[in-house]
Amino acid sequence: MLTEMKGIYVPVVTPMGAGGEVDIRSFESYVKQLVEDGVNGIVVNGTTGESPTVTLEEMAALTAAARLVCGPMNRPVIVGTGTNDTASTVRKTAIAGELGADAALVVVPYYSRPSQEGIIEHYRQAASTGLPIVAYEIPSRTGIRLAPDTVRAILDLDGVIGIKDSSGGIELMIELASSGDHKPVLCGEDRYFHAMLCCGAAGGMLASASVRTTAFVEVYEQFMLGQLEASRQSFGALLPLIRLLFREPNPAPLKYLLARQGSIASEHIRLPLTPVSEELRQQLNAWL
Repeated sequence: MLTEMKGIYVPVVTPMGAGGEVDIRSFESYVKQLVEDGVNGIVVNGTTGESPTVTLEEMAALTAAARLVCGPMNRPVIVGTGTNDTASTVRKTAIAGELGADAALVVVPYYSRPSQEGIIEHYRQAASTGLPIVAYEIPSRTGIRLAPDTVRAILDLDGVIGIKDSSGGIELMIELASSGDHKPVLCGEDRYFHAMLCCGAAGGMLASASVRTTAFVEVYEQFMLGQLEASRQSFGALLPLIRLLFREPNPAPLKYLLARQGSIASEHIRLPLTPVSEELRQQLNAWL
């Protein structure tokens, strides 16, 4: 089980064949390359993995495949299990633990817009499964923003080992850093990665790191060695790619690029998401 988070974690795509079926063979080779390129762990069944349209059976198959690849290389596998139903989240988290996940990524309950107290209790219940929990703050998708005191209360819960911060800026990271010691925060907004490292983040959970993986690893390693200007310049070189990958809904641009460079066999994506536009295809082709 995962007890400490730091470095580069990649929320992986779910490769699919032309008929929409999960492509486990592509998935295994893609994850293997990420691990060989130096990532500190992977996240299965996150938003980038199209979790809203992935079945429980498919989640199980993806988790098993990820464990097969990552286990011998001692890289943790985090599985997205969060929903807007606490009972469902608890069940999925328990199942992820049985499947061999090292931790669960649990998003703030979306759509229902619960109270801050309800959100804290949601995480308390998820952590009761015994599987380490990584909280996930992303108000652009959930429709609700956590107060800094709520984040502190969640991080203080036994069994919660850290948080993925996709709050849309660096303000939450600054607020947490100002209050002293806290459990690890991983940047979830790719374009803020370097800025959040400077504010005290322990690393990043970055979809863009599926591409140019070694370059993202280098940004982190340079920063940890105190090579701040080199790290800033390395990250600056990645910003055009990051902007392209989020110009249209994630993970369609990422899947297109991964398929074009041969990391996965197909760019197929499940509705309601649609393939990238012709204009963005041309821009991504130019980047290649």
